[in-house]
Amino acid sequence: MNVKLLKLLCKNARYTVHELSVMTGLSEDDVKSQVSEMEKEGLIRGYKAVIDWERLDSAMVSAIIELKVEPQPDVGFEQIAEQVKKYPEVETVYLMSGGYDLCVIVKGKTFQEVAMFVAKQLAPMKYVVSTATHFILRRYKELDIELIGDNKDDREKISF
Repeated sequence: MNVKLLKLLCKNARYTVHELSVMTGLSEDDVKSQVSEMEKEGLIRGYKAVIDWERLDSAMVSAIIELKVEPQPDVGFEQIAEQVKKYPEVETVYLMSGGYDLCVIVKGKTFQEVAMFVAKQLAPMKYVVSTATHFILRRYKELDIELIGDNKDDREKISF
């Protein structure tokens, strides 16, 4: 496993084989074979673009949902996490330590759509004890990519 190669792919999955070769000191054939092997092993699970949804007219609403869950004998939180991750609105599911058990990141067209998804789909699920919804109001950085670089702040100055 080449950690340097993985870090470069995390930074920019669109680097060419030639660019990766130069940056790692590996031959192009070695880069190709190592990436291919890491994909086969499931170490590299996919490649995604980081989208600045706020720049679109049809911006999406995202929320972080805290789920407190009653763990089940022999499976703990796995069964409920498996059910939650199947919803198309769900972007991410994490098992957490601390005040809640699962962190679920969801996307929808409106605040109301996300709220209704939580109220009608997540909250009534068997073994879900409680939910807390936190709407994401602005993204400054996502997956190590800054999203606010050239966005102009259109708020007016107020002086007293």
